[in-house]
Amino acid sequence: MSWLTNYVRPKIRNLVKPREVPDNFWTKCPVCGDMIFHKELEQNLHICPKCSHHFRMTAQERLDLLFDIGYTAIELPEVRDDPLNFADMKKYSDRLKEYRKKTGRKDAMIVAHGTMGGIPTVIGVLDFSFMGGSMGMAVGEAVIAAAELAMLQESPLILVTSSGGARMQEGMLSLMQMARTTLAVKKLKEKGLPYIVLLTDPTTGGVTASFAMLSDIAVAEPKATIGFAGSRVIEQTIRESLPKGFQESEYLLEHGMIDMVVPRKNLRSELVKVIGLLVNKKPAGDLVEMAAYEDRD
Repeated sequence: MSWLTNYVRPKIRNLVKPREVPDNFWTKCPVCGDMIFHKELEQNLHICPKCSHHFRMTAQERLDLLFDIGYTAIELPEVRDDPLNFADMKKYSDRLKEYRKKTGRKDAMIVAHGTMGGIPTVIGVLDFSFMGGSMGMAVGEAVIAAAELAMLQESPLILVTSSGGARMQEGMLSLMQMARTTLAVKKLKEKGLPYIVLLTDPTTGGVTASFAMLSDIAVAEPKATIGFAGSRVIEQTIRESLPKGFQESEYLLEHGMIDMVVPRKNLRSELVKVIGLLVNKKPAGDLVEMAAYEDRD
């Protein structure tokens, strides 16, 4: 009896009882509502296979997508934590500790250098998972460091934006980064180096109002939200209804605010093509001298 109770019965129960499936095995698409197996989503570059909705990616995934195999992340300048001793529902210093533990990095931007299609390139990526990719002093220093590295290496700079705007916990110090990053971009352009911005969902607030919209070429992913203030705030201010898709990348392309809308699967090849054209200033073929025109009159 003990053999039946202790061995056979538990075996039967294990065979017939329903197995629990972890919640993180599946992701629900917010657009079409389709349930997507998480490994399938990763293999498809975080794009819904049914409706092509572009999910957000981590900064690390962005770098892996854009660079050739092998790149190096740089050490970014140190800044003072919580310079205003700010607290709302929680101390700012505690929020920083929480997000650093969650993401494994010090702040919202990562900067790396490597090659794209064999062309030396510097890329900086904002990570929305770190306090909504908000721009504080650390992000400002990261953008400046990326620009300085690009000037040192005489290489193109690509910045990938995904941000809710300025970081309110740093007050005026955060707003100052708009001017500082703008000056960094200005110096880069004075050197004649290509500056490209990839706008991803969402890119808003002070980031949009500074370095995100100063590029030589502005590229965006499909259906990305790009703007300064939220659409509801704008409607309440002007007391008018906004056009459909007012802040989506396709609308901005149609109205001349950006240059290209590129699906994620084509991003790397298109960016390699663009930086190749901007870096290679020599003619594609040999120049042929034309015979001098003689006036026969």
